[in-house]
Amino acid sequence: MAITDIKEFAHLTENDVAAFGAELDRIRRDIEQSLGERDADYIRRAIRVHRGLEATARMLLLAGRYRVPRLAGTGLLAAAKIIEMMELGHNISHGQWDWMNDPEIHSTTWEWDFAGPSRHWQRAHNHVHHTYTNVYGMDADLGFVVLRMTRDEPWRPIHLIQPVASVVVAAGFEWAIAVHDWALERRHTGVSRRALRSRPNIEFAHKIGRQLGKDLLLFPMLSGRGFRHTLAANATALLLRNLWSYLVIMCGHFPDGAEKFTVAQLENESRGEWYLRQVLGSANFTAGPALAFMTGNLCYQIEHHLFPDLPSNRYPEIAERVRALCHAYDLPYTTGSLPAQFWQTARTVCTLALPDRLLRDTSDDARETRSERKFQRPPLPPADSATGVRRGLRTALATADAHRRRWRLAGKR
Repeated sequence: MAITDIKEFAHLTENDVAAFGAELDRIRRDIEQSLGERDADYIRRAIRVHRGLEATARMLLLAGRYRVPRLAGTGLLAAAKIIEMMELGHNISHGQWDWMNDPEIHSTTWEWDFAGPSRHWQRAHNHVHHTYTNVYGMDADLGFVVLRMTRDEPWRPIHLIQPVASVVVAAGFEWAIAVHDWALERRHTGVSRRALRSRPNIEFAHKIGRQLGKDLLLFPMLSGRGFRHTLAANATALLLRNLWSYLVIMCGHFPDGAEKFTVAQLENESRGEWYLRQVLGSANFTAGPALAFMTGNLCYQIEHHLFPDLPSNRYPEIAERVRALCHAYDLPYTTGSLPAQFWQTARTVCTLALPDRLLRDTSDDARETRSERKFQRPPLPPADSATGVRRGLRTALATADAHRRRWRLAGKR
């Protein structure tokens, strides 16, 4: 099963965890105290880029009867929608730019270009997912209800189709998230499904009408005889945004090394343990400036989970300090290339489609689900006797994995 005692799993004492948390608090203070005009310029520039791309795309699609402008318009519109969702809508709704006190760029006023209302998403994502990150039974984003992403979830026959279900979720990711958030909003407000005129239902219906009317009716109609072509272009742009956002989100939460936790871990969880859970429960992928921008800087998912309300443009410099801190405490800092991280995620989706009796690894020692019970050998000394270098979770994982490989090789002989 998943981790029940994060200190034991991480090979850290209570004092270690407190010191680890204090270092991360120091990083937060440093960034908050240095926020200024260059950060404000960044988000305003990002908004101009998005609006310029969308305006150019719409003009090209007005000439939708011609193939080249139609393809260019579709590509630019997809890019604009990706930027609006990932770098603008997601990050502004997290309150990353509230410190500017700009009423246009504020978490309470920004309504993103997305099927679900921003307010629904903020409650489900900001207040639930980011509080209970990867805690089975608490974090509804752990598999988005329809995917089995940890062995803590009992296998059911319906899971056999989850490789196909994951493709459907990816293609309709916008709607999967919107419905997911809508359901959590109803549950939070205690509204029955039968209460059709409830506030969550009315908000959801209004937003759906606005989105469908804009992308699938208004703009295609403005194209006149190019209605069909513009409709197809808009639908394609939405599909590309869905696939891209699914790829980014899955690679930040479910590659090997993104740990899962039990509700027991939440009992009396300290600030340092919360920080530690964010580091161990998240994963990054390598990206240059352009790719990072197109992901909303969510290629730095570890840093985002640590500091979800700090401006995304500061994540690269935060990442350098977090990586160094993990090295100092001998903690893993899970990262890799985008293709590698997605391959690991897709492998987990396919692996956990099968019942546990058909799987080789145990529920305490699998790629996607590990716990403190993985380490059954005598614990390592806290430091190397020769060099004095700390030996913690990263060394313990490498030692345990090497032992397992030797055991399997011996069994094959």
